[in-house]
Amino acid sequence: MSLQLADSEQEALLSTAHTAMFTTLRRDGWPVTLPVWFAWSDGHMFVGTPKDSAKMKRIRRDDRCCVLVESGRAWVDLAAVEFSARAVLLAPGPDTDTAKRLIDEKYAEFQPPWERLPRAVVAHYATQVYLRLEPVGPLISWDNSKVRLRPE
Repeated sequence: MSLQLADSEQEALLSTAHTAMFTTLRRDGWPVTLPVWFAWSDGHMFVGTPKDSAKMKRIRRDDRCCVLVESGRAWVDLAAVEFSARAVLLAPGPDTDTAKRLIDEKYAEFQPPWERLPRAVVAHYATQVYLRLEPVGPLISWDNSKVRLRPE
């Protein structure tokens, strides 16, 4: 019995999930995992981050990363896709514009108006850059709803 998600199910989860867990590596090799908003398109994940963020400093030093997207609350509903990736900093231009547009559209109803945010927060995010996370190797997935439970 396979618990793996079919390719179409992986695409659906990656396209509709709200938040991803994004892991980068410290200089000493220890992982740092943070939640990120993202957009999935054409087999890649796009993530935005301030250009001087600690996350970006780690990516500049070591572009290896890992991503986990999951859904479900009860054990029988848990489904996830995980993949290792290389993070590519997008140069200003069409690719960056696409990443920004996809993320902005996805999270429009969740983002507070800029004028309501503290100036320090606005200044921090004004330096936003975008990454394309390119999966390395196969995506790993599972769906606990595919487990056949024994009758009670």
